[in-house]
Order: sequence, then C-alpha cells, then structure tokens
Amino acid sequence: MTAAVSTPAQPVLWLLILVPAVVGCALLLCRRAHRYAAAVSVSTAATLVGISIFAALTRPRIEVAFVAGADFGLEVDDLAAVTVPVIAAVTVLVLVFATVDIGAAPGRFHGLMLVFASAVMLTATAATVPALLLAWEVMGAVSYALIGFRWQDGHRVSAGLVAFVTTRTADLGLYAAAAAALAGGAGLALADLPAASSGWRHVIALGVLVAALGKAAQLPFSFWLSRAMEGPSPVSALLHSAAMVAMGGYLLLRSQALLVAAGWAAEAAAWIGIGTAVLLGVVAMAQQDLKQLLAASTAAQLGFVVAAAGLGAIGGGAAHLLAHAFTKAGLFLAAGAWLSALGSRQLADLHGVARRRRWLGWSATVLALTLAGVAPLSLWATKDAVLAAALEHSRALYAAGLIASAVSAGYAGKILVVLWRRDTPAGVERDPAPAPGPAERMPVAILALGAAAAGLLALPPAGTALARALDRETVPPPTVTELAASAALA
Repeated sequence: MTAAVSTPAQPVLWLLILVPAVVGCALLLCRRAHRYAAAVSVSTAATLVGISIFAALTRPRIEVAFVAGADFGLEVDDLAAVTVPVIAAVTVLVLVFATVDIGAAPGRFHGLMLVFASAVMLTATAATVPALLLAWEVMGAVSYALIGFRWQDGHRVSAGLVAFVTTRTADLGLYAAAAAALAGGAGLALADLPAASSGWRHVIALGVLVAALGKAAQLPFSFWLSRAMEGPSPVSALLHSAAMVAMGGYLLLRSQALLVAAGWAAEAAAWIGIGTAVLLGVVAMAQQDLKQLLAASTAAQLGFVVAAAGLGAIGGGAAHLLAHAFTKAGLFLAAGAWLSALGSRQLADLHGVARRRRWLGWSATVLALTLAGVAPLSLWATKDAVLAAALEHSRALYAAGLIASAVSAGYAGKILVVLWRRDTPAGVERDPAPAPGPAERMPVAILALGAAAAGLLALPPAGTALARALDRETVPPPTVTELAASAALA
C-alpha cells in the first residue's frame, strides 16, 4: 500500500470509526444512560454526517502495523466516498425515529445502534483483511444483540441466534480467504488479493463470495433475513438499508477485480444475484406480513447489486445500493409507525391506512413506487444501469433481470393496494392510537425525497461521472429503449 495522505486528513478517518464506537460503548456502560441516550445518539449520528462528508472530500488513508506482513488499513476510496455519507444520513434518520419508537432500555438500544454504525463505517473503509475481519465480526455480534433486543421474548433471541449462526457460518469464507491470501503470496491488502497465485486466487474468491452472500442474504443464505424481522423496526430499517445486509453487496463491489481475476466467480455472482432477485421477489409477493414482504424484497433488490459486481457495473451497483438504502429504510420506518399505531403488521389489518394518516401515507406511497421501479424514481434508473450490463453480457441473464423487475413491481404494487384500499376489516379499530408525530413522519418523508432523487446517480451527468470513477471497464449505459421498457414493466 502507498503512503498515507497528509496528517490533517487522517484524524477524520479515525473519528468516523471511533466517535460512534466510543459514545455507543459509554451509553451501554452507563447505568443512567436512559435519561439522555436518545439525545446523545441523535447528536452523535448528526455529527457523523458531517465527519463522513469531510472524509468523502478529503479521502484519508491510514496504515497501522498490525502483525508481520499485515497492516490494519483504512481508506476512503471512490466507492466509500459515495457510500459513507449515505450510511451516516440514514443512521441519523433511523435514530430520530427511534426516539419515540423505543421506550424500554433506550441506553442499551442507542448504544448498540451506535456501535453497529461504527462497525458498518469500518466495513466501508477497510482496506486490508484484518480491518475487514474486525468490522465483520463486530457487525455480526451487534446484529444478534439488536435482533434479540427484547430478550424477554424467547423467540426473538432465537431469531437473532439463527441470523448470527447463519452469517457466522458464511463468514468462515473470509477466514479461508485470508489464509489463502497469505499462502498465495498476495498479502492482506484488499487491492492485492487478485495478484495471488492462480490456485489460491480461486480459494480467495470463493471465500469472499460466500462471506458476502451470507451477509447480503443471497441464495442459499436468504432464510435468515426472515427471522431477523423479530427485531425492533428501527433495527430492521438500518440493518436492511445501510448496514450489515447492504455491506454484503458492498464487499462484492469492492472485490470486483478479484471476481474477474478468478473468472468463474464473476459469472457466479451475476447469476446468483439475478436468481435471488427473481426467487426472493416471488417470496415477497406471497407474504401477508408487511415486514416479511420488505425483508424478502431486500434480498431481491440486493441481488441486483450482487449481479452488478459480477458484471463489472460498479457505478450502477453503487447507485442501486444507495437508492435502495433510502427506499428500504423509509418503508421499514413507515411499517414501524403503523405497527405502533395499529398493533399489527399483517397486510389484512393495514387496509386504507394511507388514507387515514396522509402524511405518512404519501411518503410510503412514494417509497413503494420507487421500489416498484416506476419512472422517474430512483430504482427505475439504477436497476436499468445493472440490466444494461446484463444485456451486454448475456441475453438470458438480461431476460431473467427483466422478470425480476416485473416481480418487484408486483410486490411493491401489493403494498400500494393495501395502503389505499377503502375497506377496513371487521374487528379492527379505525384509529386506535394518535397519528404519528413529527419524529416519526419527518424521517420517512426525508427518506422518500432521497429515494426519489437518488436515481440521478445512474443518469447523466452524475451517472456517467460515477461510472467513470468506479467501473474498471467500459459498461454501456442503459439506452432510451431499455429505460422505456423497464418503465413499462413497472
């Protein structure tokens, strides 16, 4: 690795990781933290937004001696520069919502969420395998604690354990990759992994691919994401949008050169991603529980990101990852608000809820339309950036991607029909609780705006600039015909 950048920029990168970690640990250890935990966590997350933007502008890089032949390295590269501000922004909005959604043990909750955010930031900026392994482990352990946050209910702890064991099993691939990298003479810098000797390179690619697929809930690991829905709604919102699940796809985007160097790994990622997008999309359409529908759709949408990594469309994959972060965080928060108000997340109990709570209803409508891929909202453009690369690669893969797009319109349309239906099921009180307050409405509205606008990252001129910065090969942008066909499917 090259020398680190100037000293003034380096502390910013440490602050990006350490500020949420230190404050989060303090909240966990302080017995009286419940009195001020919400205010402290929101303030910390807001500070993190500023730090992340400064880091994106200055691009700091750090190397610290760790063990012989392996540094602990952090770097804000082009991909991290567009990702970390979005992670920070989504985190602060989720924590604002949590100030009214989480009543019990706020110190423990907000402390865990800040440590979780720190681990995600470390994952996004890790430049060497030791840094990535530390982030990967902390992220998995804290996700278990958050999913099983309401530990008095045994089934919630069991759900967290299923998620933890499943992802930990896949994580063994990362350890195998580290061992193979040392054996293959590549060292442990992520950028150097493709240079490993031929046989070991395939082992490294397999290990990274398995670990990333596990975190991203791609086939065959998708089942754990359904169990993770036992966690509080703010946990689901962050986990699915800009945290652990998203980081699986993010790792493959960063490892695209390794996938290409192995040959078969890029092809496998492309087909597994699109296959997950189709099959988990069908699973989403079959759900009668709103959070379960959203969970399955997360795996389906991240399938496009995984496919983008295999196809070399890093710019399109990154744009889709970020647009999905806004979309899915907003939908999970809306689901949480309705769960608090109505006491149910069953679709049958949510008929017409958008009519009765208009502000939240219209925000959720924009988010659902975005999830459907309706033009000109963001996931329409970002998805087509990936599909354009699929068409260049294989007509069969492109056809499967179009099917996945049509299915996504189906499960998003199912949400819209439920939200705006006029009939209210018998036995369900029309307004059993006050309408959501500003701390619940505003984060969802802001996320809806972000979801609507994020498509600019996939369209000229921003999309062209992003592709130029991230793509290692020339990937054709979607044509007008392809964009129109995708819009028609939605």
